[in-house]
Amino acid sequence: MTNTPNFTPTAAHPQGTPANSLPNGRAGSTGEPRRVLFVVYPGVCILDMAGPQTSFLSATHHLAADGLPGYEGHTASIGGGPVHTLEGVVLHTEALEDFDPAAIDTIVVPGTPHILAACAAAGPLLAWLRQAGTVARRVTSVCNGAFLLAGAGLLDGKRAATHWLMCDQLQSLHPAVQVDSDAIFVRQGNVWTSAGVTAGIDLALALIEDDSSHAIALRVARELVVFLKRPGGQAQFSTLLSLQSRDGGTFDALHLWIVDHLAEADLGVERLARQASMSPRNFTRVYKDRTGRTPAAAVQLFRLEAARRMLEDSDRHIEQVARLCGFGGEERMRLAFQRNLGVSPHAYRSRFSRTPDSA
Repeated sequence: MTNTPNFTPTAAHPQGTPANSLPNGRAGSTGEPRRVLFVVYPGVCILDMAGPQTSFLSATHHLAADGLPGYEGHTASIGGGPVHTLEGVVLHTEALEDFDPAAIDTIVVPGTPHILAACAAAGPLLAWLRQAGTVARRVTSVCNGAFLLAGAGLLDGKRAATHWLMCDQLQSLHPAVQVDSDAIFVRQGNVWTSAGVTAGIDLALALIEDDSSHAIALRVARELVVFLKRPGGQAQFSTLLSLQSRDGGTFDALHLWIVDHLAEADLGVERLARQASMSPRNFTRVYKDRTGRTPAAAVQLFRLEAARRMLEDSDRHIEQVARLCGFGGEERMRLAFQRNLGVSPHAYRSRFSRTPDSA
């Protein structure tokens, strides 16, 4: 049986006083560590949980070196006791019912490939989340743990991220949720949701930066050998992969052709239909049915992805990037970036580029 970690490097509470009975787990004037509660259930995915746990543990060590309070980690389940994970590891957990939600800083809900079955069996857990989620300072999910937050009503009217394979299903089951299929993570007030599996590390780094500083988050990123470069806004998978997964390969050859001809001005329906050996009308109907996007929208996403990569990896002038990717000019590319990513090409390069901005 695996004992789950407590992140605090030194005693975090008076001898004989259980951690879950402390009056306040939210680091503040008392200097107490922030209490992070990982909520688990049978079949939970270890990586969804372990990535953020290690991130918070690392942050605690770096914060302690600066004389600052860090994080106090707990892993809990309904009723407590042993919980069998997806990978077969057995976790020793505390009882959720023993925690005062007002003393919890952050709730983290990991996911599982069997999330629909987990939700169907999670009546008491959903009830706990529904109550605790309105009291704890912050509620988060990793991967399709978002389904549990949605089931508890915590995502109604909010934008949310989940694993890209399950975006459509989350939207269908919970129409009150605004599912963002591209985001690595999404913050909506005190509710944070993240994309698939390792995106939980991106989420944890963002939470750490929000709690302390960019410098601390950067130290953690370096220790974990990951990039600290995604404060939301980068797509979690490529346009090509997205369309391939939806259309079953019907338009694979066409998509590869598009990628090779992005600089050409004429990539309209007639040209694409001719390349696909279909009539324009039939092509438009079948393409939308198979991929979920219009041909024009798909072409713009291919151009946007190519532009993002050039901005990240090259020192080409932004006007040159716009021409090479088929936007025709900087202004049209700027509008596409604002509409799809919420930032300008200049801001995107400043945030994500590995090379100096020469624009």
